[in-house]
Amino acid sequence: MSIVVLVILASILAIAFAAFNFSTVKKMDEGTDKMKEIADAIRVGANAFINIEYKVLFKVVAVVAVLMILLTSWQAAVAFAIGTIMSAAAGLVGMKIATYSNVRVSNEARMTKNIGKTVRVAFRGGSVMGLCVAGFALLGLFIVYVVFGMIMGQLGDTNTLTNWLGVSFIPFAMTLSGYVLGCSIVAMFNRVGGGIYTKAADMGADLVGKTEAHIPEDDPRNPATIADNVGDNVGDVAGLGSDLLESFVGSVASAIILSYHLVISAQVKGGTIPEDMLSKLILFPMVFVSGGLIACCLGIAIILFKPKMSNSPHKDLNLATYLSAGITTLFGLIMSKLMFGNISDLSIFNFAAGWASPWIASTIGVVAGIVIGTIAEYYTSDNYKPTKDLAQTSLEGSALTITQGLALGMKSTMAPSIILAAGIIISYYVSGFYGVAMSAVGMLSFVAATVSVDTYGPISDNAGGIAEMCELDPDVRNITDTLDSVGNTTAAIGKGFAIGSGGLAALALMTSYLYSYNEIGTDLVLNIIDPMILAGSVAGAALPFLFSGMLIEAVAKAARKMVEEVRRQFREIPGILDGSAKPDYKTCIEISTTGAIREMKIPSLMAIAVPVLCGFIFGPEFVGGLIIGCTLTAIMIAIFTGNSGGAWDNAKKYIESGAIEGSGKGSPAHDAAVVGDTVGDPLKDTVGPSLDIFIKIMSTVSLVAVSIFSKYNLWDLISNIFK
Repeated sequence: MSIVVLVILASILAIAFAAFNFSTVKKMDEGTDKMKEIADAIRVGANAFINIEYKVLFKVVAVVAVLMILLTSWQAAVAFAIGTIMSAAAGLVGMKIATYSNVRVSNEARMTKNIGKTVRVAFRGGSVMGLCVAGFALLGLFIVYVVFGMIMGQLGDTNTLTNWLGVSFIPFAMTLSGYVLGCSIVAMFNRVGGGIYTKAADMGADLVGKTEAHIPEDDPRNPATIADNVGDNVGDVAGLGSDLLESFVGSVASAIILSYHLVISAQVKGGTIPEDMLSKLILFPMVFVSGGLIACCLGIAIILFKPKMSNSPHKDLNLATYLSAGITTLFGLIMSKLMFGNISDLSIFNFAAGWASPWIASTIGVVAGIVIGTIAEYYTSDNYKPTKDLAQTSLEGSALTITQGLALGMKSTMAPSIILAAGIIISYYVSGFYGVAMSAVGMLSFVAATVSVDTYGPISDNAGGIAEMCELDPDVRNITDTLDSVGNTTAAIGKGFAIGSGGLAALALMTSYLYSYNEIGTDLVLNIIDPMILAGSVAGAALPFLFSGMLIEAVAKAARKMVEEVRRQFREIPGILDGSAKPDYKTCIEISTTGAIREMKIPSLMAIAVPVLCGFIFGPEFVGGLIIGCTLTAIMIAIFTGNSGGAWDNAKKYIESGAIEGSGKGSPAHDAAVVGDTVGDPLKDTVGPSLDIFIKIMSTVSLVAVSIFSKYNLWDLISNIFK
């Protein structure tokens, strides 16, 4: 019980630290009246969108909860509701602090002209999101663990429960799956809806404002600028927070659910199970991430309270990440020794290195996450050759800029895939499938730090927009642009963590999926040359392309309306461009809001509907192939789109910084770079981030529903008729 207390203490510490940082930021001065006016408009727009989106989400959640009560258990439905509350709360709080801290970052740059002091404000705002993501996620896990696991007695129950439909499942595994599903649905809505919103506004602002009217980015004369800045908060902050919370919860849950199947399988095979082994396997991932959260609090605090920040934002942000990762790894070693050190024989669970096996696997995840992030930085940062070469290509026109960016993104998939594959192999041979799950846990154990660093980016981007719209001193915009450029790279790194952990968690969930419908004690085999499984793999491989195409088309539809509106205003209100008349910002915000809400519904629900429908038609083998094909393709597309988009964006900023002699803002090379950035916008901020949620929600839904469609499906019915 003392170890369980660590979980609640870690979540309370994180939420309390987040509240302190929230309060500290809010007490800071917002600046001039004009700055307050712009910031308030962004805040109102963001609140309006999230309120409308959550109303739609509530209806979906209500329907799914009722279905879960009818088809699985009421406990799973309640856990599902808890998951939606935790994820929605994290996204909402993160969005709120972003809309408060953006203007304060601008004002800090205005008052101090100091990069280090400005970074501190942006990072403090970002830390609220990071701490809330891990804090709320862990709080929800604790509630589910204590209420359903300990108080209701589900925790030690390895016997399957059969409901009124004749469907059998492990009680706590099903309850925990419900919690994960709740987090996943909110993440999908926030990422997809927010992604469509932000990119529709961004593309509309860029295509007309910068390339046609040749006015600066975030110029107050551009009617789409407020909508663009609102989009940063609803897509890159609320969406990001719910996304990484879902990844965090999914990785921990995959290890816990897998623990049940491993213990049950070992019992059936007649193995000797060490005393309390199940409880230790369940607790270790929760304890590991609790230590990671405490480590993140320390890492964030060291940066925020150090006497003087450096003038290198990247250096300080990396320090927070590396400190958190290092302390997490050390803590994990201690807890692994305490929890498994007194067990002499762990070979039944393939723990090749004894008590240290789960720690080694977790550490592999930590290292793999950092390496994948470093690879993403290499391909997207303008400090390195790929993005510099891409910027140089802009001198040759937009067609070659796009071609070079596509090539860069495609090539960038190989290195992280090798790291991910190596991590899977090594963690498996060190501690079996449990090791693979713990590798995903390790990769996200310091998620509070990575999300804090990631959220710093859109806050800085918003700060730059406010500085431009309020016509502040150019030095202010130079500072915010420096912060924003680093933010693009940190965002690419964060997406690398998300998709890497998503792949590992999906594999662990896949193992649990196979255990769920195969007879207990049989060897797990997914025979790829079986026609049904092969057909599922082919269909699954196509799904991420269909999903991505729908998202890009959704962004294009909304962006087209935004472009038409901006052109209309420039045409019908001539005084806009000479500054004698104010543009209509409100209409542009409404276009993005209605467009995003309308276009998000089908792609968001597809991840839930497809595996369920395929399961009830073709059965569990087909869905097994579907998940494998979908996961492999989605990982590649997500890495490709994230790195291409990040490189295009930073190549544009590289040109704007004057790094290429004779080419700057308004030059043909800059126009070409803007086109490349516009192409990359829906790729890096809508498609890429949504795909890791897509594969995890498909895996989770399949795991929840397999106990039903393995028993009742059309294919088996037809096969039995014609036998």
